Amino acid sequence: MRSLLPIVLFLCLAMALPTARAAGGGGGGGGGGDERVVDDVDYKAAMAAVKASDWNQVIVRMQAYVARNPGDADAWNELGHAYRKTGDLDTAFKDYAKALQINPKHRDAHEYLGEAYLQAGDLAHAEAELRTLDSLCFFSCEQYSDLKKEIAHYKSEHPPLAAR
Repeated sequence: MRSLLPIVLFLCLAMALPTARAAGGGGGGGGGGDERVVDDVDYKAAMAAVKASDWNQVIVRMQAYVARNPGDADAWNELGHAYRKTGDLDTAFKDYAKALQINPKHRDAHEYLGEAYLQAGDLAHAEAELRTLDSLCFFSCEQYSDLKKEIAHYKSEHPPLAAR
């Protein structure tokens, strides 16, 4: 019976780690995709606009928020996300860079940056972001899986010249 205890403890820990890692987020967290509570009217309005896909409203409200809270990596990531969705990739890249400067391990920013690279037609840099996510995720994480799927879709839509 005593010999089973370490195995059971290991299995419990292994099952709990992905849940704990996915709960990252916040300006200093891992950007786990969870919704954190921020008691700020602009942040709340921006996140409601994200859910409604009202990207221009996200930009207006999140710009107001980051003006007061420039150290919030999640906010810069969402601002980059909104700019990417409106097609302003130059500004999106700058905002993702700010998010990653604040938190180099921000998984959502790496995922969205990879998607921005795909939107710009830069498969090599998107794959580099996938490799970064692979190193950041203890076990596979949602951001890694999502970017991997987007890269596969991109490749199916843009076969190499030799395959055409």
